[in-house]
Formats: sequence, C-alpha cells, structure tokens
Amino acid sequence: MERLFKLGELGTNVKTEVLAGFTTFFTMAYIIFVNPAILSAAGVPFDQVFIATIVAAVIGTLIMALFANYPIAIAPGMGMNAYFTSVVATQGVSYQVVFGAVLVAGIIFLLLTFTKFRELLIESIPTSIKYGITAGIGLFIAFVGLKMSKIVVGNSEALVTLGDLSDPLTVLSIIGLFVTIILIALRVKGALFVGMFVTAIIGYFMGMLQLDGVISTPPSIVFFDVDIPGVFTSGLYAVIFSFLLVTIFDTTGTLIGVTEQAGLMKDGKSSKVKSALAADAVATTVGATLGTSPSTAYIESSTGVAAGGRSGLTALVVAILFFVALFFSPLVSAISSLPAITAPALIIVGCYMMEGLAKIHWKKFDEAFPAFLIILTMPLTGSIATGIAVGFITYPILKLASGKGREVHPIIYVFGVIFAIQMVFFS
Repeated sequence: MERLFKLGELGTNVKTEVLAGFTTFFTMAYIIFVNPAILSAAGVPFDQVFIATIVAAVIGTLIMALFANYPIAIAPGMGMNAYFTSVVATQGVSYQVVFGAVLVAGIIFLLLTFTKFRELLIESIPTSIKYGITAGIGLFIAFVGLKMSKIVVGNSEALVTLGDLSDPLTVLSIIGLFVTIILIALRVKGALFVGMFVTAIIGYFMGMLQLDGVISTPPSIVFFDVDIPGVFTSGLYAVIFSFLLVTIFDTTGTLIGVTEQAGLMKDGKSSKVKSALAADAVATTVGATLGTSPSTAYIESSTGVAAGGRSGLTALVVAILFFVALFFSPLVSAISSLPAITAPALIIVGCYMMEGLAKIHWKKFDEAFPAFLIILTMPLTGSIATGIAVGFITYPILKLASGKGREVHPIIYVFGVIFAIQMVFFS
C-alpha cells in the first residue's frame, strides 16, 4: 500500500484513507438510486442501468486510484442522465440511439485526453458561458425533481403550476426535501444519502414503499445495447457535443478543485491530469456500452479529502464499496421506483450547481446576457444542447456588436456558426 499509493510522501496513512473512502462513498451513493430512477423514465430497464452505473463507477474510480493516485471518485453524472431522458422524449429516438451518442462522445473524449485540443477547448470558452452552462443544468435537473415529485405540474395557460400538495407522493417528497436540507444545514456527512434513507423509512410506514428483499445476486450485464448508425441518421450532433462539452467541464473543474484542496497541485499543474481524465473517458465509454449516461469526477470527493484522503487508496475504497452495492439491487429497485425518495436529491443538487453564478460579470451585458439565455433556455426547453447553442450563438454576436470581437477565440465563432445552422435547418 505504501509503495503503490505513496502514503508517507503524501502525509497520510491506511486508516485515514479508508475513512476518507467511506466518507466519499456515502456522500455520493445517492447516484446508485437516482440514476436508475431517471434513466428508467427513458425506457432503459432498471437492472441494466443499475449494473451499468456501478460498473462504470468501479472502472473509472479504479483507474483514478491506480493510475492517477487521486482521492477522486468517478460515476455517471447528474444532469447528463436527466438530459439523456429528455433527448429520448423530445427527439423521437430510442434509448439505444442516445447510448450511441454517449459512446461516440466518450470515444472522442478519450482521444482528446491525449491531445492539446482539450486544453485549447477549455481555455477558449468564456468563463460566463462555462458557469452559465453549469447553472443551467442545475435548474434543469431541479425542475426534473420538481416534476417527478409533482410539486409542479403541467398547466395549459402558465406551462407549469403548483401541484396538489395533499397528494401522498408530493407530501412525502416535501418531507424528504426538508429532512435532507436540515441534515445539510447541520453539516451531516452524506446528508443526501442519509436523507434518502430517512425518506424511504417514512415512505415504508406510509405504505408507499414496497420491499421484496434487500440482498440478491447481481443482475446480468447487458452488452452493447447501442445504435450508433441511428445517431447519424437522426442527426444527434448537437447532443454528442453537449455530452462531450459538459463532461469535459465537469471533470476538469472537479479535478482542479479537489486536487487543490488536497494539496496535490504544484504551481497550478499536475503531472497525472491525463490519467485522471482518461478515467472519466473510459468510464463514459464503458458505461455507454452497458447502459448508462456519461460519467464524471464527483465533487463529493471533496468530503473525503476533508476527512484526510490524499491518495488513490481513498478512491480504491470507494470502488470496492460500489462493487459491494451490486448485491443490493432489490433495495435499490424499491427506492428508485418511488420518486419522492430521489426527487429531493435532484432539487438539492440543482441548488449546488448555482454556485458559479457569483463568478459571472453581471454588469457586463455582453458577458451576462449569453449566460442568462443559457440558464433560462435549458429548463424551459428541456434541452441542455439548446441552452449551449444559444449561448455560443449570442456571445460572439454581442462581442462583435460591442467592438470586442478580438476577445473571442476563433473556435467560438466556428461553433457559433455550426450551432446556428443546426438550429435553423436541423432542429
């Protein structure tokens, strides 16, 4: 352990790393329940999503542990799963076609990991656009949570309106939401995970949660349930770009934040960043072939770092715990089938993703308005791709109009034209 993870050099020990691994796992374990619940709405079989979620998390986190030696966990990301479901619903394609789009994005991401184009792409996109995308996705998944819980429902005049607050599902959702936010306010570690279990217990006594068991043998793995030709016949190019772009931003941002927190960055750089990004890209690619949405590095890894995690041993413990979760599919299935348990997590994670709004220059109109459009468009259109497109189109136009065209990287002009053509002729 000492030689493999360099514990002494990093100023840590086995006990601390194991504790940090448990902390990270219980903080992010909600994805085991939430991901199958969301993707099942797109018609993907529960067992397929369940095992794909865990396999992607195990593979990605193991690569992070053994090759990058970072205390960072990988798993299918929030936001991308809800977007996956919306693409199936709005584009009139099967989930196999959208898995094909995820697979193509994963392969491109893997190839970009070993080139300088990834850094160029990240550096070329304006800060306001980056934070606007993150915040827009936050509102998008929070809105999904509100609809799942029936706190808001469809309305012919106002699009949406307040739901029936006497509906048992809505009542349990609100209870779960307040339980969880109180736990977070009290700084309880793994508050999302604990909140879901408290809500599940309440749901059980309300007669809303049906348990047919807790432990069983893992479901069979489904291999290559994808339709790659359908991606191109359906013209899902913007979808591929959206998956790719958001995954790159999510992972890079998390890597920078968590490694700096752990003191693993030297002069703002790390020699293991390619290995870390490869972990995410491989997890996304493998996950698509098995049946889940794109994977990303989890910001919840910061809780493990706060508990003392400094090496890949923390990530190894997380991977082992995800593997153990394979044997609890009946429990996960029961919890995932009751939206009131998972919806509060979506709403709260959406709140977390608003943090970047403070970093947008709201007094600079040519910076603020494109970000505003992204944030507004994503939840209202139910499409992350549309939100990204309007941001890339309006940003260079406003910069040119204000005489600041030279501030815009040429790549942004290229993407702006591509998105404009796509929206006018192929949407």
